[in-house]
Amino acid sequence: MNLVEEEHDSKKDHINEIVLSEDVQRAIEQVLQSSDPLDQPDFNPTDYINQLFPNEQSLSNIDEVIAKMECDISLIDDNIRSVVRGQVNTGENGRVALKEAQQSLTQLFSLITDIKSRAEKTEDAVKEITRDIKQLDSAKNNLTYAITTLNHLHMLVGGVENLKRLSERRQYGEVLNPLQAIIEVNQHFQQYSEISQIQTLSAQVQQIQSELATQITDDFKNFFSPTSHSNANRMTLTQLKDACQVASVLDKPVKKNILKWFINLQLQEYVQLFHENQDIAWLDKIDKRYAWVKRHLLDFEEKFGTVFPPDWEVSERITVQFCTITREELSKIITRRRTEIDVKLLLFAIQKTANFEQLLDKRFNGTTLIEATSEEVRQERGSFNNLIGSCFKSYLDIYTDSIDRELAALIDQFAQQNQQMVVPKEINPGIIPNCADLFVFYKKCMVQCMQLSNEKPMYDLVLLFKKYLREYAAKVLEARIPKPQPPNTTTSSISSSMSLLTKDFQNLSTAAGQVIHNFLKEGETPRFSSEDMRKICYILATAEYCLETVQQLEDKLKEKIDKQYISKVDLSDEKDVYHRIISNCIQLLVQDLDAACEQSLLLMTKIAWHSISNVGDQSGFVNQIITNLKQTVPVIRDNLANSRKYYTQFCHKFVNSFIPKYINTLYRLRPTSSGSSSASGTAALVASASSSSLAEGANSTSTGGNILGCEQLLLDTHSLKTVLMDLPSIGSQVQRKPPASYTKVVVKGMAKAEMIIKVVMQPVHPASLYIEQYLKLMPESSVVEFHKILEMKNVRKIEQQQLVEAYKRVCPQLQQLPTPASSTAGSHVASGSDSGNVSQTNEPPASGGNSTQSQQIAAAAAAISGAGSSIMALGDSLMDKGRIKKIENLIKNRLPN
Repeated sequence: MNLVEEEHDSKKDHINEIVLSEDVQRAIEQVLQSSDPLDQPDFNPTDYINQLFPNEQSLSNIDEVIAKMECDISLIDDNIRSVVRGQVNTGENGRVALKEAQQSLTQLFSLITDIKSRAEKTEDAVKEITRDIKQLDSAKNNLTYAITTLNHLHMLVGGVENLKRLSERRQYGEVLNPLQAIIEVNQHFQQYSEISQIQTLSAQVQQIQSELATQITDDFKNFFSPTSHSNANRMTLTQLKDACQVASVLDKPVKKNILKWFINLQLQEYVQLFHENQDIAWLDKIDKRYAWVKRHLLDFEEKFGTVFPPDWEVSERITVQFCTITREELSKIITRRRTEIDVKLLLFAIQKTANFEQLLDKRFNGTTLIEATSEEVRQERGSFNNLIGSCFKSYLDIYTDSIDRELAALIDQFAQQNQQMVVPKEINPGIIPNCADLFVFYKKCMVQCMQLSNEKPMYDLVLLFKKYLREYAAKVLEARIPKPQPPNTTTSSISSSMSLLTKDFQNLSTAAGQVIHNFLKEGETPRFSSEDMRKICYILATAEYCLETVQQLEDKLKEKIDKQYISKVDLSDEKDVYHRIISNCIQLLVQDLDAACEQSLLLMTKIAWHSISNVGDQSGFVNQIITNLKQTVPVIRDNLANSRKYYTQFCHKFVNSFIPKYINTLYRLRPTSSGSSSASGTAALVASASSSSLAEGANSTSTGGNILGCEQLLLDTHSLKTVLMDLPSIGSQVQRKPPASYTKVVVKGMAKAEMIIKVVMQPVHPASLYIEQYLKLMPESSVVEFHKILEMKNVRKIEQQQLVEAYKRVCPQLQQLPTPASSTAGSHVASGSDSGNVSQTNEPPASGGNSTQSQQIAAAAAAISGAGSSIMALGDSLMDKGRIKKIENLIKNRLPN
């Protein structure tokens, strides 16, 4: 049983190894064309059996299936046997067929050999038959060629005699056709030049051509000679026309010499009439030259236009020669009389010449320009452009020098107008009118120069444009920018303040408050008036227009100028000048608004924040800032309505300047009290200005742990943040959403100010908790800012050092940062060791002139405080004017110079 299974498996494996190629499989399918699953190449016995017996019930007919299978197998075996038996006789049949094929090939070869031999015999017979015909055909060709040659020879012999006779009679109309034929025949006989008779005939033809050329040239000269009118042998116009046709047939030099002589004859009068020594030859009468040639061409075409063949282009040749002579003569006379040329005369001559050349381009096609031998005359495109005008190129510096002078005068005129010009009253005044005038003049010059030349003169014009763009910026725009008026001297203000003190001793508290107010105003930075701000905006809009127009001018110049100069056209320096003017104007507006807010910030430092008892509405300095913004910003916005991007830039720069100043001012405040420190001298002085007497302000002290000042500052800071967010649309009926970049700057800056105030409100004990809160509220802070905040809290110096050390331990990366000396000095003042030292309390930052002014204010306030006490002690005894004057002088001596 195992052997049978192994044999069955080996057979099964052997069958599975049979793999048929795709071609064999397709052939089998074409032959069998069976849909039986057993005939398919991918036959699977398991699937086939499962298909026959899908379930156990189907096994009931297994005997029928097996019987059917056995029947099919029997049929297949029968077919195989029949096929095998049929293949037994195949080899014998093949051999018989091969033998028959060989016999057929032998018979075919013998037939082909027979046909070939017969074809050779037929060819010999045909050659024998056609031998005489070929001889006759060759004789015919030779005879035809001989007859043609004899005819040509007869024509040549007879034509020579005929041509001699016709040429002697000057019958050029009858000469034309024979002459053409004889020239062609003579060319045919050049291959027989070794024959003496042919040589003789060729020499006669050459002689006839030479005699005709000489005769026609003489006839032309006789006809057009001034002394030939009485000559009886003078030719008619018809004969002259025929002679031109004959000259066209002759050699090219004949026609060329005739035209050269004739054109020189036509221009002989012009050369004599416009000789360089004649007055009419100068540039102011250059139009007479062109008028002369126009009249002459009209006269020539009327009289002789039908004489010359159209392909001779005699009128155009006369014009080209006229242009050549004119250019040479003008070059000579301009060189000799250069000093007499001014720009008007030069432009007149160039304009007249350009108009004439344009007329020639319309009248002629320019074919003779290409034939010209002179390199200066030859034009690649057959154009008359600059055919005469090229003589002016070497003298175009006269034109550019004139433009230089005109632009200089124009800028000076604009500068003079600048002194008298006022800004228009409308809200959006536009630009300065002379700015548009300048660029209109530039355009006129550029168009004019394009008509003259787009090469070196155009580049010289570009350099002039660059020069006077800078001149206009300096002399007209920058010179027009308003300057703020300098403030009055401190001495005069102090003098008026002392007079105020000595005039009314009955109301010393009111007088002292007014004196303090005057001293505060003394430190104000001079500001622009509303008209000055409108002027700055006027100049800014003009500079913007110039900037845009300069870019357009640069593009147009690069488009018009010659290719070799394109890379040299660069107006970037001039655009930078106008960029600088715009930036300067914006900076001036920002500084002006800064100056307005600076006084409010200074007033902010004079408030005794630590003594505030309740939190109410926003403080007075905030109201003052809002008032200044509402007065200034709408004026700038209305006058920059057409320059919105620069108005937005102004708002950006202002908040970038104001917010840091506001934060620095916060650092100088002392909004809280530690319970032991007293109010500073300056704060007490300002508090006394709003109290009933100086004595009451001097004795004011802060209460311990008061943070109401911080709450009030937080309220004021939020109010300022709201105002700054709406700054671009402040005072406007149309509310626009500010740009996202602007909003980001305001939110970030004012958020820092709020965080500073919140940090100040936090108690410093315990220190670890305070530092933790500090880092949470101000994560990007530094040791310097930490010092300033401790000073704001009036923390004692010892405690400051301890807190700083703790802060450094928490933030070791900040240990390398140095502590500024100003911070240490500020902490010393904030410790309250000397309550009477008003010169250092709340000291403003030493930057520019504001530090000096603030120091003078503080010193003056101290002097006034002491002087006020002296006046109160002596008020009852000093009633006469003389003694009052002495007291006033005493007070002045105590004040700083």
